[in-house]
Amino acid sequence: MKRKKEAPPGPFDALRAMKQKLEEEETRKASARPSSADRPRADAKRAVERPPESPTPRGPEDEDEALLMARMFAGVTPLDRSVVARHRPPDESLPDANRVRRAADEAQTEADDVRERLRALVEDKPRFEVADDGVHVEGRRLDVPVDVLRRLRRGSYPIDGRLDLHGMSAAQARGELDAFLRTMRARGERSILVIHGKGDHSPQGLGVLRGEISAWLSQGSASDHVSAFATAQAGDGGGGAVYVLLRR
Repeated sequence: MKRKKEAPPGPFDALRAMKQKLEEEETRKASARPSSADRPRADAKRAVERPPESPTPRGPEDEDEALLMARMFAGVTPLDRSVVARHRPPDESLPDANRVRRAADEAQTEADDVRERLRALVEDKPRFEVADDGVHVEGRRLDVPVDVLRRLRRGSYPIDGRLDLHGMSAAQARGELDAFLRTMRARGERSILVIHGKGDHSPQGLGVLRGEISAWLSQGSASDHVSAFATAQAGDGGGGAVYVLLRR
């Protein structure tokens, strides 16, 4: 029996064989690739099994730089952070109670200083014009016309009351004068006569009350009730008494 003669390979047989080999290779790789559910587990396993990376060896330039830094900071002591914290300036954006209290005290002090200066300006300004030649004394409040003082000096105003200070001490006489002027002014009286004495019987002939009367009438508390004053005429006591014109 004769064997059938095989046909010679065609021009596409080699391509078919190559295609079949590639398909078999893809099938084998697909079966070995993990599924989507197993992929995280496989990635974690590879991460565990991956050997640690060895540090990059330092070259000569890196070693020279490290040596230079070590020389530069040789003998330097690290700064104590607690010292820095103790000497740190306070945060001005957050005022504490002490700073607020100090600012309030300073503001109050400034206000008191301004008030004191204004008071001094008012009180230190002379309210009276006074003249004293050793024998006659007179004075007038600055807002009182000079003609009023001239009439008072001549005794032109009727006397509405008299106060005799003879024999009193300076302190007693001043108190009596304040009370008398206040009472007479409250009653609406206009002119009074204050007898202080000439001092003829005083030591060395010096009248203590006579030397004080002008100050009391122009500067003391009694001055609040006085418009003007002047040494009295001879018939009313002369140099031992003064006319006092009360404020309305």
